[in-house]
Amino acid sequence: MGSSAPNFVDCEEDVSFHGWMGTSPTSPLTYQTFKPKNWEETDIDIGITHCGLCASDLHTLRSGWGDTIYPCCVGHEIVGHATRVGARARPGIKVGDRVGVGPQGYTCRASECECCSRGRENYCPRRLGTYADRYPNGDVSYGGFADFCRHDSYSVFSIPDRLASEDAAVMLCAGATVYEPLKQWGAGPGVKVGIIGVGGLGHLAVLFAKKAMGCERVVAFSRRLSKAADAMDLGADEYVATSEQEDWAERHASTLDLIICTVSEPRMPLQQYLGLLRVKGHFCQVGIPEEPLPRLDTMPLILNGTSISFSDSASPANIREMLELAADKEIKAWTQVRPMEEVNQAIRDLREGKARFRIVLENDARGT
Repeated sequence: MGSSAPNFVDCEEDVSFHGWMGTSPTSPLTYQTFKPKNWEETDIDIGITHCGLCASDLHTLRSGWGDTIYPCCVGHEIVGHATRVGARARPGIKVGDRVGVGPQGYTCRASECECCSRGRENYCPRRLGTYADRYPNGDVSYGGFADFCRHDSYSVFSIPDRLASEDAAVMLCAGATVYEPLKQWGAGPGVKVGIIGVGGLGHLAVLFAKKAMGCERVVAFSRRLSKAADAMDLGADEYVATSEQEDWAERHASTLDLIICTVSEPRMPLQQYLGLLRVKGHFCQVGIPEEPLPRLDTMPLILNGTSISFSDSASPANIREMLELAADKEIKAWTQVRPMEEVNQAIRDLREGKARFRIVLENDARGT
């Protein structure tokens, strides 16, 4: 399903790329020239064909998680073709290969790093984001709403031929973010899973839990009934509309082994969600709010042995595993593919909840 490599021109040392840049929390993106990080022989340059639009991009553009480094080129669901490969790059990637980059732009890989040495690079204390982050030498990282990008080769992944580029793009963040906790907390045959939120993350969580991992029962939760048909088409066994169905918390109390929460609403009924777990059940939060989550009454949680965790994207090993699983099980994200130059309208549509369920921006045939 992979497309043939475009005829990209090899990038020189002193080079400028072009991308859609945010310059303030409120300004629309404008097409500008930017200078990528200084070239190192561990780097790979990528001619970008596709880049997914993620809620993280919106949070960053409006400085929702802290002060953003402007000008900023967001996008961390990048797929394209390697146009330049450093002499000390990670083995296995050559010029012309179809590759991708997720949210992690750099990790230290030091033997003394507790995270990197244990295969938990996504928690490396020296990790840098694919965009809007600053390297120790002062260089800034830039993302995938562009013609090219430059990243450390150990953050670059080979894309299986059986995955279309628009599907692979969303797997690199959204897919990885839900796959990691599903795997960690034992999703599979005999396990009953709840997915809170049927959107960019949640729809992939339903697909992986049911179709790829074979969970016994998958229940999708959202506020309104409007997504019920979509959730069932994705493979959910049941759909619950928390704002429109009375007594939903009582009817589903103590029925689930695992809940993956993809929403980041500070007013969500968190205490009621936790009451859906069976004894020793687990709740994992992957949606990142700009405001604090609701306060909890801890006594019911203690008496039920409930555990709560948080998860950040996925380790490189799990991303590779997830990509292969998605290809093997024919997991196809629900995407809307649009030209890269429509990025500002795409951002508006995502902000207004019009995406069903992931928007992927596509460069023209040359990747420019």
